[in-house]
Amino acid sequence: MRLDLRALRALSRTERITVAAAVAFTVIAGISKVIGPRTVATFLIAAVALAALAALVGQSIEQVGERLGPGPTGLLQSALGNLPELLVGIFALRAGLVEVVRAALVGSILANTLLVLGVAILAGGLKNGTQRFPSDQPRMIGTLLLLAVAALLVPTLAQLLHTPAAPHAAGLSSAVAVILIAVYALSIPFWLRQAKPEPEPDPKPEPERAASEGSATKPGTHPPRPAWPLGLAVALLVVGSLGAALASDWFVGALEPATKSLGLSQTFTGLVIVAIASNAVENVVGIRFALAARPDYALSTILNSPLQIALLLTPLLVLVSHLTGPTHLTLVFPALEVCALALATVVVIVVLADGEYVWLEGVALIGLYCIVAASFWWG
Repeated sequence: MRLDLRALRALSRTERITVAAAVAFTVIAGISKVIGPRTVATFLIAAVALAALAALVGQSIEQVGERLGPGPTGLLQSALGNLPELLVGIFALRAGLVEVVRAALVGSILANTLLVLGVAILAGGLKNGTQRFPSDQPRMIGTLLLLAVAALLVPTLAQLLHTPAAPHAAGLSSAVAVILIAVYALSIPFWLRQAKPEPEPDPKPEPERAASEGSATKPGTHPPRPAWPLGLAVALLVVGSLGAALASDWFVGALEPATKSLGLSQTFTGLVIVAIASNAVENVVGIRFALAARPDYALSTILNSPLQIALLLTPLLVLVSHLTGPTHLTLVFPALEVCALALATVVVIVVLADGEYVWLEGVALIGLYCIVAASFWWG
């Protein structure tokens, strides 16, 4: 897709600085990857580039979301945001790092459902007060996440309980993976129907409406910002997502030597550090929506990502592992990781079931994430 530089004039000064920072840090990270040794400095440069690209993708997603609605926006964002994780997972499987892939998949789901959602609820609640939203979409996401947790629990229990299916973990995992992908494919029309609602008619008479438009904005609302041209928003979204895929690869490439220098275990690295970094796009986008008092967009953006990881990315990697090398990825996960996923899913469903959230619920989610992360500190 061709990006006309003259169209960048439609951006504000701050937005242009974001674009410039994303380009500059990505170039620096690429040069560091090519000519420099893999050190902690290389790791930090790639992390900064990833954060800048996430900010660019976040602004682009907001602009595209103005025209689509929360459901399609969340679906599009999660697809682009999880692309780096899919590529990293495939490369890691080719290298035989199956345990790291398992930890990163579980960590990504936990990071989004607990940490990112908690920060978004905390930030949005503190800034805008109690936030209300339609509960049907979060409720459906919770139901599908429970299905995904059950899909991990069944092969894991079959192995732990030494059932007749235990020796056939690879075959059982492949069958479950196909079913999960089918469920995800059938869910796409549901998300696409969550289109942008029609604006409600203003009941004020014309003179009153004109007077109110000239007055200051109400607390908790934001003055309308100039919309980007659609072509520019889509072009920056694609460029930012591709850049994020490269930066994620560079980040993970420098991760192992950096974490060895810092004395971190592989399990904690995959579960926490890789998971948070590879989901930087969702982190920025969801929190921006929450701060803008748009809880429906924030929840759709944040929760669609772990749902896609559970129903699409994980089963895809199970099937792809049969082609990448001698070591196969199965759905037999460590019991503590599966229990942590179940706890996170149940808590999120309880928090969002009433169709509103307050900042203290965000604190509770962040606290649970810290407890789970601490349990994996020693590997």
